[in-house]
Amino acid sequence: MIKRVITKEIKLLAKEFPVVAILGPRQSGKTTIAKHIFSKHKYVSMEDLDTRDFAVNDPRSFFKKYNNNVIIDEAQRVPELFSYLQTHVDEQKQNGSFVLTGSHNYLLMEKISQSLAGRVGLSTLLPLSIEELAGNELDVSSIIFRGFYPRVIDQAIRPYSFFSSYIGTYLERDIRLIQNIVDYNLFVKFLKLIAGRAGQILNMGTIAADAGISSKTAENWLSILETSYIIYRLRPFAKNYNKRIVKHPKLYFYDTGLLCHLLEIKKAVELDSHYLRGGIFENFIISDVIKHSFNSGQIPNVFFWKDNHDNEIDLIVESGTEIKAIEIKSGQTINSDYLKNLKYLLKQKEEEKIIRPFLIYGGDSEQEREGVKILSWKSLEKIKKLGMFN
Repeated sequence: MIKRVITKEIKLLAKEFPVVAILGPRQSGKTTIAKHIFSKHKYVSMEDLDTRDFAVNDPRSFFKKYNNNVIIDEAQRVPELFSYLQTHVDEQKQNGSFVLTGSHNYLLMEKISQSLAGRVGLSTLLPLSIEELAGNELDVSSIIFRGFYPRVIDQAIRPYSFFSSYIGTYLERDIRLIQNIVDYNLFVKFLKLIAGRAGQILNMGTIAADAGISSKTAENWLSILETSYIIYRLRPFAKNYNKRIVKHPKLYFYDTGLLCHLLEIKKAVELDSHYLRGGIFENFIISDVIKHSFNSGQIPNVFFWKDNHDNEIDLIVESGTEIKAIEIKSGQTINSDYLKNLKYLLKQKEEEKIIRPFLIYGGDSEQEREGVKILSWKSLEKIKKLGMFN
């Protein structure tokens, strides 16, 4: 089993709350980590028809049998349990007694917010981070192409085979439970269209027009993809800098392997000359920063910045009295142009925050140039441990 960084955070939550919920995309390893951390807990899956029938039709007897120290997998399939679970944990007053996991994050969170508010500690388990790839010595293109889902790495599954199956399973078992999407091919077309816009400003009208759907439908589909931890929207930083900013978010994927699959990239070597290489590499770095936040039990406080004159910073990490301004470049040779926007930003007035500029690029060396700390992508594990992104 691959050691997961979030383990420490989940153990802490189990000491603080009677219920721990592990959220995240399908195949991110939620059940595996739950069984590993809570190895002495009983395990029940609501995918099992007999168990689900038992829980639905006789919840009181169900909780007599599974009265404490239980992992309930796919818990959202039995919404009837949640009100009984609320009463049960209130009577028991025992932290870490129940662990909930599920693939349908929207449905699970809906039930949690209705019945278990204040009683549940939430954790979000995303695909593997760079830090969790210890011992996997691959070049950056191979890492990005393969992606970070544990089974692809742990079981050496070919990315094409895994992601073809993943998309089918995701659509059939997850999406259609939330919203009745009749035209499978149209939704796949929509997925591929937004993949082509990874790292770009989100224009809902253009996406909807290109997909042949209404803007409302496009927004609904994006919201579902977001709730399912397939994509996320990076919001613009909207504080000071003369307020000359864009107002629309950027769109990214949580996993670069899935992104490459949707872009029909067949081999890692194709990334080296791909027209979206810069955006894909940017996606790779920003996703890893977000994983670090969730693994630390924090809500990612990340943005991008762009003004009306096309001056842009790829990633803004706001923490305390500091703003980390990070430019991301896929090139392996440091170019002085890489520093242009960072130097521009440093000239802007920011009265409340200290701006610390960084450049993360696709090469190997580290240096400091014109006040900018230049870091290799390989340094992410080290600089995260130093608290740079906290």
